[in-house]
Amino acid sequence: MRLMRIGEPGLERPVLLGADGVHRDLSGVTRELDGSFLGDGGLDRIRRALDSGDLPEIDVTGQRIGAPVARPSVVLCIGMNYAAHAAESGSAPPTAPVMFYKAPNTIVGPDDDVLIPRGSAKTDWEVELAVVIGSRARYLDSPEQALRCVAGYAISNDVSERAFQLESSGGQWSKGKSCETFNPLGPWLVTAEEVADPQSLRLRSWVNDEPRQDSSTADMVFSVAELVWQLSQVTVLEPGDILNTGTPEGVALSGRFAYLAPGDVLRLSIDGLGSQTQRLRSA
Repeated sequence: MRLMRIGEPGLERPVLLGADGVHRDLSGVTRELDGSFLGDGGLDRIRRALDSGDLPEIDVTGQRIGAPVARPSVVLCIGMNYAAHAAESGSAPPTAPVMFYKAPNTIVGPDDDVLIPRGSAKTDWEVELAVVIGSRARYLDSPEQALRCVAGYAISNDVSERAFQLESSGGQWSKGKSCETFNPLGPWLVTAEEVADPQSLRLRSWVNDEPRQDSSTADMVFSVAELVWQLSQVTVLEPGDILNTGTPEGVALSGRFAYLAPGDVLRLSIDGLGSQTQRLRSA
């Protein structure tokens, strides 16, 4: 299933995009696609309503697409999870997951504008596979068990301000990750059963239609299953939480490309998960 939230910020309504390309209103099933809904068997309720024909069609033409999950309690991120990106950042591949946090209010719609912070000269892009947690993950026994805690997947842009992150952070990356609008998400939450293998997805990004990143989740240092399992040993992942799994090579931090400027247009895609586009403007 492909789940969406459609409407202006704060007024989004839940929608299902069917395989037939028809949008269906989920308001009769839930008022919101959030952690409470996911953790309370919400996806199964949608499946039953769809099978019984209880979801009316809805026209969403011209309407804004919001982030597919509302109000995550945490956005947990993994750094340097692709060996080539670690190298372009001047680091060796990590031997254990590098974990940091973004403020949850960085989450915006997939096509919303991204604001370059005041004083920024090094705003950067990062296409990432986002994992949406569907059930509580605490001290899991194995990576195989971990995948059963995943509700689905989405495209995430882990926008970063590199000077804030690396030069004036005091060693804490979150300072360069938590500026407003710094995590476009969506357009869809694609449920886990629709993604046969999260480790075989092509990720791409473009700036002003010029190619930047082109890689595969097969190149992750730590797989989705490994990440969820290992993180469950040090924190509790709750339904609705977002896990950004790292970005491949091809970002401005490499020194090969210019950092983002007002008027630039970002485009990102992941196989099967859709695409997103953002225009950069000054905060």
